[in-house]
Amino acid sequence: MGTARRQLGYVSSLTTQTSFVERYGVATGGSSSSITVGGQAYTMLTFTSSSTLTVTKAGLFDVLVVGAGGGGGANNGGGGGGGAPIQQTIYLDANAYVTIGAGGSVGGFIGNPSMVSTSSTTVLGAMAVGGGAGGGNGVTGRLGASGGGGGGQTSGVAGLGGSAFVDVLTGKAGSGGSNNYPYQGGGGGGYSAAAGIFGDGGNGFDASSWRGEIANTTEYCGGGGGRDTVGGGQSGGSGGGGSAGTAGSANTGGGGGGNAAGGSGIVLVRFKV
Repeated sequence: MGTARRQLGYVSSLTTQTSFVERYGVATGGSSSSITVGGQAYTMLTFTSSSTLTVTKAGLFDVLVVGAGGGGGANNGGGGGGGAPIQQTIYLDANAYVTIGAGGSVGGFIGNPSMVSTSSTTVLGAMAVGGGAGGGNGVTGRLGASGGGGGGQTSGVAGLGGSAFVDVLTGKAGSGGSNNYPYQGGGGGGYSAAAGIFGDGGNGFDASSWRGEIANTTEYCGGGGGRDTVGGGQSGGSGGGGSAGTAGSANTGGGGGGNAAGGSGIVLVRFKV
């Protein structure tokens, strides 16, 4: 990838210091659309699968990188946590490869916590961390951008909710599973809200203003809802979180509901026109 710079300032040449403002570049790749943000026209490139961002003119690019959602726990499992979004402006003077993270698969069988799968990071200029996996049958939800909920259990102690990585400060924790009939798995944490105490997934991140849309039009990184032992369960959070037994929505970074996979990530790139 080309040089990435996060801030603007001054550049010096020998003893002469010159103030400058970088101009936006031009690129192709993904699917292209025209948007308007605050009266400024942009081209937005949307990447839903891994591919190359082709830079045809060096300059600044605004990027929104969304990590994948965690998978829900198996059986009466907790929902997966939502991934983390990262917004920044970078400088590119060469082509860059965009990596879209895959959602976590179903895991969390009792006695085998290693089967709790982790979701993948999404990369372009920054790594957006995937959401934590939901626990299943007494297994605690795993750490992630936001934690997955622990799974309820028919006997013994219910799994606890996973917490957020300390370096993703706005990620929220999942809730613990219920050890009372019908043994409800906990909800996965969303990006902006913790899981509900009754197993609902936490709400995610509203990206509408970045995309030039009205509020709550497009959201990412919601947590998945927990599943119970009788096949029912709770709702996923806004931003692609799956309800119990339903996968997180593709390309939203939404956590999977209990007994379902997480949603993949997405990368958005915009530049002024």
